[in-house]
Amino acid sequence: MVTAPPVFVLLLLVSQAWPPTGHLAAALGFDFHHRFSNRVRQWVESGNWVGGKHGPRSWPEMESVEYYAALAGHDRGRRLTGADSPLTFSDGNETFRLSTLGFLYYAEVSVGTPGVSFLVALDTGSDLFWLPCDCKSCAPTSSQSYGLGRNSNFSIYSPRNSSTSKRLPCRSSFCENKIQCSVEGSTSVCPYSITYVTANTSTSGILVQDVLHLITDDYCRNAVQARIILGCGQTQTGAFLKYAAPNGLFGLGLKANSVPSILSRAGITSDSFSMCFGKNGVGRIRFGDKGSSDQLQTPFITHRSRAKPKYDVNVTSMRVETSSAPGSFIALVDSGTSFTSLADPAYTILAESFNSMVQDQRGAPGPNFSFEYCYELRSNESTVPTIGLIMEGGSEFPVAQPTILVSSSLRRYFCLGIIKSTGINIIGQNFMEGLRIVFDREKLVLGWKESSCLAPSPPPRTGPHVRRKVKQADVLLHRSPTVTGRSVTFTCPISYVPSNFAVFLWRPLPSRHVDW
Repeated sequence: MVTAPPVFVLLLLVSQAWPPTGHLAAALGFDFHHRFSNRVRQWVESGNWVGGKHGPRSWPEMESVEYYAALAGHDRGRRLTGADSPLTFSDGNETFRLSTLGFLYYAEVSVGTPGVSFLVALDTGSDLFWLPCDCKSCAPTSSQSYGLGRNSNFSIYSPRNSSTSKRLPCRSSFCENKIQCSVEGSTSVCPYSITYVTANTSTSGILVQDVLHLITDDYCRNAVQARIILGCGQTQTGAFLKYAAPNGLFGLGLKANSVPSILSRAGITSDSFSMCFGKNGVGRIRFGDKGSSDQLQTPFITHRSRAKPKYDVNVTSMRVETSSAPGSFIALVDSGTSFTSLADPAYTILAESFNSMVQDQRGAPGPNFSFEYCYELRSNESTVPTIGLIMEGGSEFPVAQPTILVSSSLRRYFCLGIIKSTGINIIGQNFMEGLRIVFDREKLVLGWKESSCLAPSPPPRTGPHVRRKVKQADVLLHRSPTVTGRSVTFTCPISYVPSNFAVFLWRPLPSRHVDW
């Protein structure tokens, strides 16, 4: 059995908002992939992934005991203590969840002027965006140290190399380290230090402002430069030096210093974002997405942990098939946890109710397996009971895939995809499958709706968005389309006035050509 490498827990900190250097109010989005999906496997293998039969770089087969053991091992480590157009990162919208890098989701982001790219871990359980910077103690930069191929060496951030970087002074109201600042003086650079739950894991350095490069996630792909606060991580310890977030951490939490908070306070996006969880391990995340009018929703619990707010919701009861399973509990909606975990009494109530309705023989795929309620799968005969969570307000949070499939050397099993925990309840990714989850931080509600998570299609190459004759727009802005041979570089509509003539206002569309 493959043993998963240790994983770590990501927490929270502080932040500030600065006005954007762009002028768009928008939402941002990017695709994300399950770490063991076929897409990630192809990407890793194309980068000369280093394999190993029993090492941490092994790639477990889908539905195998090793596959779920690795995922569950990650979850045991994550016990937390702590406008109009969509936007995406300028380096691309795909994210990857990588087993050799702490079982976290990663995205490539560009920071500073000139822009430098970093492969950062994405986490809703922490707030500060920090990068390895002017290093005293940082993780190795060679991608081969993590089995990521020869052409994926990591960058190191330095404020000296960015013309838009500015150090945050102690006098800033967003500087939390007042004790050290009182010694060094109000004009000194603000230091930061965060200790994470994982043993001996921390990051420390100074806080700086700089530019995060974004583009609109639409047909126009307009550039937006947002001034954000980030940590210049000079000293990392513990898991940060070995396998977890070696090139930086991108916080998505509720506190004021997280990137979603900064974007909304600066007027770049609405104070909301969504994550969609496709059934094949591929999804999307969009900042500024407030969902739709037909989504279901429940309020966040705002009176808990006000100093360290989290995405907590109140589950008032549970459903298995048509039967109610009584029992209420507070749960953290955590996209960084692979499997849902419940503490007693909720765990036993739900699991036993599920067990009473399964007709298959109960069994265990292997010794000390993380999932207690497993059953031998009968070809075309097994029936899995449906599950739902009834939220505060009465709406049901549907669970499309309450079970996991596990293959051993002799048999195949299906298991209830819940891990028994102590003291904390987490709604993990497996209970979000097939849903678009909206974290509306402005209204303090969690929304959800069934979705295939497909990316929106671009507008047609003919019609109101792309025209062969743009006479009305040229008159309005005294601008002509650029003609090269038989190709025309078209411009993008900012807005239009509905009429018989469809008057358009246009802005340049970079590198978009249409041939007659």
